[in-house]
Amino acid sequence: MIKPPFPIDEAARLDTLRRLNVLDTPPEERFDRLTRLAKRLFDVPIALVSFVDADRQWFKSRQGLDATETRRDISFCGHAILGENIMVVTDACSDERFADNPLVAGDPKIRFYAGFPLGAANGSKLGTLCLIDHAPRSMSEDDVRLLDDLATMVEEELAAVQLATIDELTGLSNRRGLQTVAAHALAVCRRTDRAASLLFLDLDGFKAINDRFGHAEGDRALMAIGRILLETFRDSDVVGRLGGDEFCVLLTGASPDGVQRALRRFDDAIRAHNAGSQDGPALSYSIGAVDYDRERHRSVADLMQEADEAMYERKKSRRQLPSEHS
Repeated sequence: MIKPPFPIDEAARLDTLRRLNVLDTPPEERFDRLTRLAKRLFDVPIALVSFVDADRQWFKSRQGLDATETRRDISFCGHAILGENIMVVTDACSDERFADNPLVAGDPKIRFYAGFPLGAANGSKLGTLCLIDHAPRSMSEDDVRLLDDLATMVEEELAAVQLATIDELTGLSNRRGLQTVAAHALAVCRRTDRAASLLFLDLDGFKAINDRFGHAEGDRALMAIGRILLETFRDSDVVGRLGGDEFCVLLTGASPDGVQRALRRFDDAIRAHNAGSQDGPALSYSIGAVDYDRERHRSVADLMQEADEAMYERKKSRRQLPSEHS
């Protein structure tokens, strides 16, 4: 067996996949109807929409298979995402990459595999639409074109998912996207007993900015906040715009001192932005921070509500949390 190597754009690929906010989400009819169609059109026992994560392949849609994921190092899809076009394995038992693969020797006893890589807008290959059979077989040119067409339909649905979870103005996760990723991150923290903190940020005087400078300048202020949040917090932190002038950041695995350092970096970046902004309005904000407590916070909503209340108290008292610790 040959383990699939990593693509040269692996870091960017994984970042793109996670920003899609699709991993570990429930089944959706938009994908299930395409795998059902593929299974029927090609008369195969198994059809899957698979995403290749850091160390696993996870199935967003599956027909004819009970497993929800397998290890990446034994996956066929890990090989398929290395190319631009369909990967066809007519008989896995005679292919040195897969002959003694556990998925060939044991369940689901793969003999035939055809996987079309699913591409993102930036060119990254996130996973595949794939077909599996228990007997050797081949694919005609018409078969390849048909699978290509179905894979394109899956990519279109993925683009629609991204639009539904990304804030168009700032490019951050929107409320739905943030809640989806945050729920997954908190579940991991709960299982591994890791720390987490949530920051709830509100832009001060946003209505006055719109009234005095116009809505275009208000949009630029929101985009500036979003950019500074992305630049000053870690890549592993979940940053989102909840709507209006409200933003959230979920930090996982950060110590209390680490959270305070992040807040000071953000405040310094805001000050630097204001110092360099000659014509536009100065940015001011209020922020509330809450440490995750697995007993008190049963959901992302619980954590967000408490952080929102902490932010409101800060705003009401006209103080800013980072300034108090600078």
